[in-house]
Amino acid sequence: MLFTELRFVLFFVVVFGVHWALRWDGARKSWLLLASWSFYAAWDARFLGLILLSTLVDYVAALRIAATDDPGRRRGWLLVSLLTNLGILGVFKYFDFFADSAVQLAGWLGIDLGPVALELVLPVGISFYTFQTLSYTLDVYRGQLQPNRSLRDVALFVAFFPQLVAGPIVRASEFLPQLQVPRRFAAVDWRPLLGLFLVGWFKKACLADQVAPVVDAVFADPSAYAALDLWLGAALYAVQIYGDFSGYSDMAIATAGMLGYALPKNFDAPYLAANVSDFWRRWHISLSSWFRDYLYVPLGGNRRSAPRTYANLGLVFLLCGLWHGAAWPFVLWGLYHGALLIVERLAGWSRRTSTAPPARVVTLLAVLVGWVLFRSPDVSTALHYVSGMLGVPGDIGEAGGEQLAGSWWWLLAVFGIGHHLAADPRWVRRWEGWLPDWLYAVAYGVAVAVLLPWAATGYQAFIYFQF
Repeated sequence: MLFTELRFVLFFVVVFGVHWALRWDGARKSWLLLASWSFYAAWDARFLGLILLSTLVDYVAALRIAATDDPGRRRGWLLVSLLTNLGILGVFKYFDFFADSAVQLAGWLGIDLGPVALELVLPVGISFYTFQTLSYTLDVYRGQLQPNRSLRDVALFVAFFPQLVAGPIVRASEFLPQLQVPRRFAAVDWRPLLGLFLVGWFKKACLADQVAPVVDAVFADPSAYAALDLWLGAALYAVQIYGDFSGYSDMAIATAGMLGYALPKNFDAPYLAANVSDFWRRWHISLSSWFRDYLYVPLGGNRRSAPRTYANLGLVFLLCGLWHGAAWPFVLWGLYHGALLIVERLAGWSRRTSTAPPARVVTLLAVLVGWVLFRSPDVSTALHYVSGMLGVPGDIGEAGGEQLAGSWWWLLAVFGIGHHLAADPRWVRRWEGWLPDWLYAVAYGVAVAVLLPWAATGYQAFIYFQF
């Protein structure tokens, strides 16, 4: 169920009401765990078993790691956790990709291997909860977290429904300590949370879902559009994916907050970044920081030689691309961003934090080219699209250009202004702080009534559900 659907609103109202009606905090946690499992089972109950398996394995592994000082045993139990979680992820998400790639390579060499794909259904959110649960055993192994002896608490950490299927990726060190302190209704800061949920709903329903059909049309046949239209299509996709993903994160943070739990910030005005390094400090913060802390730094980060640093960056962003999807366009997108970061380091740009418009514009254009690689159905389409953006003869067309540009530039202007305002939330605090409760409720209701007609109709799943 989508956060923008009426059935989720009804689901959350029931969960919220029962949660705060219960007087014992243990009962509240049990209720939230049951609700979270039910939420995930609504997508496909068959895959609930995978979450239960990951939970049980990591619960046991963390306890065993903490119970011994023997390095071999500690590494052994960590390996059990890694093999279980990454093994499940590998089979369901990556087996067919690598198998198909091997078959194609063998065919190119004149060897017929035949079809070997498993054609398994990809469990929704598997990449998110896999990284989330891995943070638990990794932090315990590194001595940064004591294991939690409550299986229920660990299970709730893994399955907590607000961020379960599309993030933010919540680390055990961020969430498990919250489960040790009883939640209090009076401690919830309602106004910002209600406002954040409405902002997230607007991003998804009124921005992302509205431009989705236009984006689909442009990427379905980029050769039919002129260069200006292709740039516009890439910009609209930038609006779509930001509105879709950050909208989900906003609503996840808001719903968790209304239940008394804090989730980490996942976006910080990424399209205002001064360089690509800055972009990755602002975009999908929970993922980029996860790769930094659990992969880049253990590999040596930038503490070794320059070639080793560049190799680390390349590997991290290759895996970042693969994390997003088992397809070559995602691999190409990851390598592209890794290459941009290496170039920035070579040129010394990564150490500069200039907010001058030229730096931001160049960064934004580089990010737009990357989004073309990310969105394209295959590498061939991506390359034709990029060459069309550059005006290469044979990869651009004339059909529909003026109509597309004339219809959608206004939305980009509105989004750009709104994006700048969102980067400084103090203006929201200023107007909401002086409103009495009754007037705030009226203003909120009016805002909902004004926005509802702008919401797209039809079912539009969140983009990151596929990851």
